[in-house]
Amino acid sequence: MRRGPQLLTYPDSLGGDLAALEALLRGPLDGLFTGVHVLPPFPSSGDRGFAPTTYLEIDPRFGTWADVRHLAERHDVMLDLMVNHISRRSPEFRDFVRRGRRSPHADLFVTLDKVWPGGDPPAADVARIFLRKPDAPFTEIAVEETGERERVWTSFGARDWSEQIDLDVRSPATRGLLTSWLRFFAEQGVRIVRLDAVGYVVKQAGTSCFMVEPGIYEFLDWIVSVAGSFDLVLLPEIHDVRETHRKLAARGYWTYDFVLPGLVLDALVTGSAERLGLHLAQSPARQVTTLDCHDGIPIRPDLDGILPPDSMQRLTDLVIGRGGNANRLLSASQADAGVDVHQLNITYRSALGDDDRYALARAIQLFAPGVPQLYYVGLLAGENDAAAVAATGDGRAVNRHDYTRDEIAAALGRPIVGRILDLVRLRREHPAFKGELAVDYEASRLRLRWRRGEDCCELDADVGTGEAWVTATDPVGRAERRPV
Repeated sequence: MRRGPQLLTYPDSLGGDLAALEALLRGPLDGLFTGVHVLPPFPSSGDRGFAPTTYLEIDPRFGTWADVRHLAERHDVMLDLMVNHISRRSPEFRDFVRRGRRSPHADLFVTLDKVWPGGDPPAADVARIFLRKPDAPFTEIAVEETGERERVWTSFGARDWSEQIDLDVRSPATRGLLTSWLRFFAEQGVRIVRLDAVGYVVKQAGTSCFMVEPGIYEFLDWIVSVAGSFDLVLLPEIHDVRETHRKLAARGYWTYDFVLPGLVLDALVTGSAERLGLHLAQSPARQVTTLDCHDGIPIRPDLDGILPPDSMQRLTDLVIGRGGNANRLLSASQADAGVDVHQLNITYRSALGDDDRYALARAIQLFAPGVPQLYYVGLLAGENDAAAVAATGDGRAVNRHDYTRDEIAAALGRPIVGRILDLVRLRREHPAFKGELAVDYEASRLRLRWRRGEDCCELDADVGTGEAWVTATDPVGRAERRPV
């Protein structure tokens, strides 16, 4: 994976379709990004693309595979593969509903007898499961041809049904299907594949059924090997405690820094750089950084053991007070810290409240170790979209505004957006970012200094006042200091 900045966007959020996205990347954003992560552009039955019915087509509303290939001519394209689940409206699951275990696709799915003989899980086992829905992650169906009842695993979705049906990743049928999808992506010019919800793929009796060892690493080793045979890079998407990400990094996997968004916000709220500086000093290089995304700002379990409960609650109160909302934890086993917040939904600009602190937050991300990924709303310094929340009933829509071409042009003319674009360009072009990072912090002061030979680029920031300066050498070695 190249180390330059990436853009993260829905296929229709920057002008309406993939062709408009490419025009933007060849026009006003030309030369800023090495990669673009396009959130699921496939036909889908729900969750804004994350319940795909097939990976072999692009939803006609967004364009075609030719548009993806055009993007890939100049950028490393990243797409999502929902390795944990597939849409209930997929041809494979529809056939299972019709024919039950007579279906050639039956072994793709996790019927409960695969985990518990007889298919009847003990209450104690159900209580251990890390839940992403209000009750047990099971759905009962009636086989159309026989009337038999089948219970299948559905980690995500509504209480009474789910658009997303879990896949049995131990099954040869599933592994064959995943292999075919990865091969197809590579043939379309895709370079990076994000493994969405991969932490949930191992179902084992008596466990939380989340990041179950050693099964999760056996699966990751297998799929990384398959992807490598097609020259694809894989990025596992896992929300868990920091130790999990350290294990991933130690095994050579790419990972996300889901701690950074909360710590940057905490530093700019409290005026203390201590926790943030320590985290940056210990961060690996083989990671992708974010401040915002299509989901929320991670709180738990990502910040468990890093921020105390009162700090988590302070951030929650801040976000709600500034027009955001919270996704709650659903597992009783995760409520012991007294803060039942999974993610906070708000635009990062709205959370911080002023342009200078927002520009500083972006500078910290762009100077942090790893590959910086900038969400399209954050790139355009977007404010909360309360109308979208009201229209969809989804709290995450507050940070999912779809920009028209006129809105994009207007946003690009704002001074704060110009400041962000200058920082992105610096991160993309300055040779010091190919070198080594030194991190210094004390009280409210944070210094991040990249150096490669005679090339140097430094961020000197005061998170208490919100003031920050960048000092960068030019091609002849002169150093220029300017405010962020």
